[in-house]
Amino acid sequence: MTVRHSPFERLRERYDEVELECRQCGYRDDDGGWSVTTTGSRVRYRFVCPVCDAVETRELRIGS
Repeated sequence: MTVRHSPFERLRERYDEVELECRQCGYRDDDGGWSVTTTGSRVRYRFVCPVCDAVETRELRIGS
């Protein structure tokens, strides 16, 4: 059986593959990942560095 992920889940998986290096301190968190939340009209991806607590966010707006 093939499991299909939503476009938002696939984007989170992409961030988990290529964007796990902190832009502030350079630490690469290979065991971490991006969290995702939604308000209905926005989807927000968030990564918190476990070393320096810097926060990276990406946000998508849905609709017009």
